[in-house]
Amino acid sequence: MSSAPDTPPGKLKFDIRVADKADARFAQAVCDLIEAAAKVRGTGIAKRDPFYIATKMENGNAVIALCGDDLAGFCYIETWEAAGYVANSGLIVNPEYRQNGLARRIKRRAFQLSRERYPNAKLFGITTSLPVMKINSDLGYRPVTFSELTKDDIFWTGCQSCPNYDVLTRTERKICLCTGMLFDPNARPPKEDESDD
Repeated sequence: MSSAPDTPPGKLKFDIRVADKADARFAQAVCDLIEAAAKVRGTGIAKRDPFYIATKMENGNAVIALCGDDLAGFCYIETWEAAGYVANSGLIVNPEYRQNGLARRIKRRAFQLSRERYPNAKLFGITTSLPVMKINSDLGYRPVTFSELTKDDIFWTGCQSCPNYDVLTRTERKICLCTGMLFDPNARPPKEDESDD
């Protein structure tokens, strides 16, 4: 792993952009990174299919981060309920490139892409990752109950490969080990002096 010539020593240069058809060659590597992260964390992460990931890249519904010709990170967007809801999913950073603020930068670009394409949609995600929760919170997401997320059965079917799926089904999709988070572009931000009383 080496720095680009025009990059100061100790600093890596990342190309973070909307993925395209040529990036489909990284689809299997993205799936492998997601699966490896699930094993290391020991928490639920739904598996992804390389064909599905490649389709996201080809349709311009994904953000990829490269360091030279190496896959450094990835995230994709998916729409639900006639694009009323948009999820940023599959956020992953190659372990070789962690500790560079890359997850935050990828997520920010995926958030921008979602807002550009679907300005009126509610953006949401479910995660067990505290760093992802922090990134989401900084972007304006707030924790919500699952009842505020999409009702689309196909979204929830995607959770079937997660080891915690039984929790989700036993509770009739009311709770799980994941935290649901939502960004509503039409929500009024609370005033500082407002309380929950």
